[in-house]
Amino acid sequence: MDIIEAFENAQQQTKQTALATVVHVEGSSYRRPGARMLVTEDGQLTGAISGGCLEGDALFKALFAMHQKKNMLVTYDTTDDDDAKLGMGLGCNGTIQVLIEPIDSTDPANPIALLKKVTSKRKDAVLVTLFSLKNKRLRQPGTCLLCTDEKILSHHSLDSVLETIMEGEAKNALTNGQSVFKNYISKSHDMMAYIEFIKPAVSLVICGAGNDVVPLAQMAAILGWQTLIVDDGRDKNTKQSRFESTCQVLIAKPEKVLSQLEVDKQTVFVLITHNYNYDLAMLRQLVQKDVTYIGLLGPKKKLERMLEELEQEGIHLTEQQLSVIYCPTGLNIGAESPEEIALSILSEIQAVLAKRLPVTFLKNNPETIHSRAFTEIREVKILSNQ
Repeated sequence: MDIIEAFENAQQQTKQTALATVVHVEGSSYRRPGARMLVTEDGQLTGAISGGCLEGDALFKALFAMHQKKNMLVTYDTTDDDDAKLGMGLGCNGTIQVLIEPIDSTDPANPIALLKKVTSKRKDAVLVTLFSLKNKRLRQPGTCLLCTDEKILSHHSLDSVLETIMEGEAKNALTNGQSVFKNYISKSHDMMAYIEFIKPAVSLVICGAGNDVVPLAQMAAILGWQTLIVDDGRDKNTKQSRFESTCQVLIAKPEKVLSQLEVDKQTVFVLITHNYNYDLAMLRQLVQKDVTYIGLLGPKKKLERMLEELEQEGIHLTEQQLSVIYCPTGLNIGAESPEEIALSILSEIQAVLAKRLPVTFLKNNPETIHSRAFTEIREVKILSNQ
């Protein structure tokens, strides 16, 4: 995660930092809740909370929060036609809540430390962020609790009543696999909670190391996906220097590949070796695993031939197994060059993971791009004995 790397670099240079997080949105916005940006005391920005229209103002707010050493909730109302109030054209037509948290590096449960724990393992996780939406002058607890299937880590500043409630809410979100927003009300509390369900980053396994793999790996790196290049190593294409520094390279025979991988619902495969036998051997292994996406470069006849060979071997694929094989891989966008083909493949993978197939033009979509139900706030009254 770029934000974690940027924070560690800032630490080495003893720079103060703050984390800006979109914690709620009403209406439309460029980024959704969970978007984050790290700000350093000298104005360096990593990540984004908008398409560029909020970052400048958020920078100044973050510098002020660092100076005050205090969390701050900032509201950006882009529904106002008078965009001159912010000195820029916003045009998103939404209200965006951004929480800014100065990072105390001595605190083992600071927001960046919790994010680092989230990304350290390929496991689902839930982060809980508390803030007061109705009274911004109240203390804003911020990112205060992390829940995984292994343990719960909470911030020392979280009071016992909310801690107990948040632990239960986080466990439910982890089980349900959904983020929720709740407003907790009692005589002593009026606090919003963004209970954020976080999946592992997409893990893209590219079987092949030819020249057409290079732009595919580059674009995947831009998306923040974890990329592994797999090949038999018969030529010099598998040199690490040919690929992004974040890519890993594995030299292995097809039957030895999966035993060296952690395969989960966020793991996708693209077979692009230009070697029929290698692709077939990989497909033979993959169809026996519970994978989400198998992209195969080449014409439909290639896949038909492979399926025939598997049938002859006694491997009879079910409709479910066939449904995750995409051949030819990629969306039909008229791609010709390696770069265009890479864009086509990654777009299809994104659509599959987001469950947006068949794809449509956004202009023809009768619904909103993002479901409004996602940011619906549920009110919860805390009983007096709590």
